[in-house]
Amino acid sequence: MAAIGTLNPGSSGVASLLDTSRVATGDEQEAGPSLLTTPTLVEGIKVSLSGAAIEKSAGAGGDNRDIEESGLPENIQQLLKMIRQLQQQIAEKNARIKAVMADKTLSTEVKLAKLAALKGAIAALNNGLITANLSLSKVMNQSNLTPEQTMKTAALLLKN
Repeated sequence: MAAIGTLNPGSSGVASLLDTSRVATGDEQEAGPSLLTTPTLVEGIKVSLSGAAIEKSAGAGGDNRDIEESGLPENIQQLLKMIRQLQQQIAEKNARIKAVMADKTLSTEVKLAKLAALKGAIAALNNGLITANLSLSKVMNQSNLTPEQTMKTAALLLKN
């Protein structure tokens, strides 16, 4: 059976940080520690935030302040925060899809590849969102919430 499209460290386009396959020979061992120095760290992934994201993160308490001040049990608060985060990530991916579609500088092949990757990411996020919603429902049923707490949870769930 032939493997198609596999990646190995040499073909991935990612530089290896440390070559552990090299064993020092007798001559190299005599040379001392100069040949066996600590590996140099190379720059990895860069993350840049938009101005709006920086403003949002800088806000005191952030978007989840209403959840934190709701008086709901901690496990329900965490699930509500997770659901909001997943919804936000899905919205960001949808915005990126629109940007890719509007980008006239991309070739059709590149555009299709980017769209496929974004749609795959959205599918994974949707699965996570479904799981988080099911977990929230289960926890709510097990927590014996008061009707007021149930309404508060539903209101927080619907708020974006």
